[in-house]
Amino acid sequence: MPLDLDDTTWHPIASSDDLPFRHVYQGQLLGRELAVWRADDGNVNVWENRCLHRGVRLSIGINEGAELKCQYHGWRYANRSAGCTYIPAHPADAPARRITNRTYPAHEAFGLVWSAAADAQPFAPFAGSDGADWVALRPVPLNAAPQDVALALEKYRFQPAEALDGEAARTMIERLSPLSVRLTAQSGEVIERAVFFVQPVDAGRAVIRGLIEGSPTRPLPVLRHHNERLTQLRDRLERAARRKPAPEPLQPAFAPVSAELSTMPDIAVPRGNTLRVVVKRKWDSADGIVAFELAALDGGHLPTFQPGAHIDLHLPNGLVRQYSITNGPGDLLSYTIGVKRESASKGGSQILIESVREGDVLAISEPRNNFPLRRDATRTVLIAGGVGITPILSMARFLDKSHLPYELHYFVRQGEHAAFREELGQLAGNITIHAGLPRGDSSRTIAEALGHWSRAQHVYICGPASMLETVRTTAAAQGWPDEAVHFEYFKNDKVIDQSSAFKVELARSAMTLQIPAGKTILEVMREAGLQTPSSCEQGACGTCLTGVIEGEVDHQDVYLNDTEKRSNRAILTCVSRAKGKRLVLDI
Repeated sequence: MPLDLDDTTWHPIASSDDLPFRHVYQGQLLGRELAVWRADDGNVNVWENRCLHRGVRLSIGINEGAELKCQYHGWRYANRSAGCTYIPAHPADAPARRITNRTYPAHEAFGLVWSAAADAQPFAPFAGSDGADWVALRPVPLNAAPQDVALALEKYRFQPAEALDGEAARTMIERLSPLSVRLTAQSGEVIERAVFFVQPVDAGRAVIRGLIEGSPTRPLPVLRHHNERLTQLRDRLERAARRKPAPEPLQPAFAPVSAELSTMPDIAVPRGNTLRVVVKRKWDSADGIVAFELAALDGGHLPTFQPGAHIDLHLPNGLVRQYSITNGPGDLLSYTIGVKRESASKGGSQILIESVREGDVLAISEPRNNFPLRRDATRTVLIAGGVGITPILSMARFLDKSHLPYELHYFVRQGEHAAFREELGQLAGNITIHAGLPRGDSSRTIAEALGHWSRAQHVYICGPASMLETVRTTAAAQGWPDEAVHFEYFKNDKVIDQSSAFKVELARSAMTLQIPAGKTILEVMREAGLQTPSSCEQGACGTCLTGVIEGEVDHQDVYLNDTEKRSNRAILTCVSRAKGKRLVLDI
């Protein structure tokens, strides 16, 4: 019987007992090495057993509960998706979405973990498995061709659990598949069924995995009985295999995965591609903040994200708004976002809160990250204000899972305005909620929270513009360099001056555009037929970030920090303009 490398048949590859807490098991199937591990949420992952960086086996990696960490250079991969979440050599950047390890289907049943060599059909239990308890036997690896092992199992004989002292039980044989057989042993009135599966490791290697029906009253003698007889079968098969020519090892074709680019592109991707999600849950997280849990419509997992990431949410009225993901590592069955009730809403938060209900279907973009978290800091300070807790909560969850030191300061006007209190209460870090502090007290509290900067300390801030400015000013006064101060505005409160007129040359598009007073660069580029990515169009999210080749920029955004603005190397085309008569852009 030839072994098919494109086989979509489910095979047992491990016992459930092979996957204890925070362990990684090396499985094998049809010439492939597999990294098999159970996440803290119970999900079983079956991945190609190599890190995408240098090919080191992930089976010797570190299972951190929601991420698998390669021991060589510390690359991390997310539970469920196998997407890369962190690259230590690029600590300030979010890994590109293309960096995703190969995954294989996984299913746990009857005390065994099952997988397939390719995209499989839905898992179906073997015939006759329903309505019975099954006990997994000790696996028996052996150096013999899987097809020979399957044939030999038809001649395997055993005694039922309640008649171990008897001899020569009658056996009925039923072939279930080319690599599985059911044997029914009867001794007197005692009947017991056993099912044996051959795990095809390679052309000349296999593992016998057996299940016996029922719950023996004396399990140890039963297990010893089968172990002794299967060991004898193994010895006979290996002696016979040594007399045959050794088969050629299987050479599976691995799908190539490019990891050459380890960071996200400088200019974010446009929001053309969307995913359909269902509103699984909607609730009041705090006074004035409503939480939404968005799950994949097909019931599968959502794309990998990194802490600080956000999604574009397409609303029923045609508007698109950005919301940060609050989830922790490997939590991909749904995304949870927080939405603030805005009295001056332009139709975004208002329609979400008033019109969208549980069960409604919405469209979202894949996650993007303009606010990535470093995980190489000796001290991380997280500061949030109001609904700005959403990306900060995700960061805290990631740091918490990795047992990295951090402190979180959450500023709200009143205690009932503090969102996600239950989730914050589950964290082990130093969490402080500052409610109702006067402005002067808030400034002093921020100064105390920051302290004076020392090497490898980083602070992350998200909240109202006034709070962000206070933190940034205080940090600068206390010696914090710009590269250690990370921030995300959820809107731009600055008054935008659109009174200037100037010329823009688009170097890569070979176009020259006149930008009149009252219109943005982004608007004029769209009128000229250019497909330009954008999102908030307030100078806050960074989606329309474009490189500058020549000319001086009049920065009116809140996305770039002071150092980036002084470098004059980038512009947000939705709000910023030219200080002179001409700009040359790298687009």
